[in-house]
Amino acid sequence: MYNMDMNIAYSDKPLVVEKNSIFLAGPTPRTTDVKSWRPKAIQVLEELEYKGQVIVPERENWEGTDYLEQVEWENIGLNECAAIVFWVPRDLDTMPAFTTNVEFGRFCQDPRTLYGRPEDSPNNRYLDWLYKKFLNRRPSTLLCNLMTDAFDLATWGVIGK
Repeated sequence: MYNMDMNIAYSDKPLVVEKNSIFLAGPTPRTTDVKSWRPKAIQVLEELEYKGQVIVPERENWEGTDYLEQVEWENIGLNECAAIVFWVPRDLDTMPAFTTNVEFGRFCQDPRTLYGRPEDSPNNRYLDWLYKKFLNRRPSTLLCNLMTDAFDLATWGVIGK
């Protein structure tokens, strides 16, 4: 059961972005047999007692989606949120993160952007370089640390409160 003070916005519902919102950007499973990383991210925020909105670019019920509706929904969330979290547990067979690469390129200079990936996640060197080059930050290798930074940024407006 999720924290009642946390509002989770899934992409199969209309999106109204709240002031202290966190967008969970990164690869999305395309089939039900691939596990999403986002429930763990939400669990970390719940443990931190986050009292804001979490924008999840996944459908709550896995029913079909209209591509243009989905990307428009995501565009609104990415442009209006308080923090953009890019967690990139790239798997070239099941979650190649091609769209994530483009989105990261759009937002890699935005101070709202936070980025991390597991230590063994392949083909992320360029994202690592962009993050260091434009925001002078190192990628987080632990989801819990990344989500703590997101909590701080969305709640207090700074990282490492």
